[in-house]
Amino acid sequence: MSCILHIETSTSVCSVAVSEDSHCIWHEEDHSGPNHAERLGSMVDEALSFTDNHAIPFDAVAVSCGPGSYTGLRIGVSMAKGICYGRDLKLIGVPTLELLCVPVLLRNEEIEENALLCPMLDARRMEVYAALYDRALHEIRPVAADVVDAETYKQWLDERPVYFFGNGAKKCMEVINHPNAHYIDGIEPIAKWMQPLAEKRLLNGQTEDVAYFVPYYLKDFVALKPKKLL
Repeated sequence: MSCILHIETSTSVCSVAVSEDSHCIWHEEDHSGPNHAERLGSMVDEALSFTDNHAIPFDAVAVSCGPGSYTGLRIGVSMAKGICYGRDLKLIGVPTLELLCVPVLLRNEEIEENALLCPMLDARRMEVYAALYDRALHEIRPVAADVVDAETYKQWLDERPVYFFGNGAKKCMEVINHPNAHYIDGIEPIAKWMQPLAEKRLLNGQTEDVAYFVPYYLKDFVALKPKKLL
């Protein structure tokens, strides 16, 4: 199978994990605030020391690629790319909103089979980054920046249950008044949940170009610029 280092810095939580053969074998989380520049380096050092001491070779580094905090994503992606260069490893980008769905699917067996999952990341005021997935994590509606009101998700809510979660969801539930709208509290993007998404991408050969990989919010910019200017 594979051994993957996972890095997640898209919100105020900083976390690092190591998975081997579909199991999380080491992880650390810091919920004390947006202090990724201070904490990420030491957490990664501990993860690398753990694997080196156990003679476990890495196959890849997975990093949450957004949307999310601009500063947090820059720190996480920079760290991931540096490790890939230094150890000649493959790089895997994991969408943050897709990652948010993993603990929901693992913890909530009562979610209806036809339900949709709507992870949300706060973008200030009544704006969020959100997407819609079914229970198989097929993308029903791609990531978008939404200004949320009572009508924003009505077309899907009229058809089936929709579960909202993430750090942008609580404020939205104040205006989404629909019997099919459900809110799940306490869901955060954490590195230890990245394993199934990262392993699937690695198995399918969905790795990134280490030189030109960028977080979510810079993808359009990179697409428009010739590589010689980057």
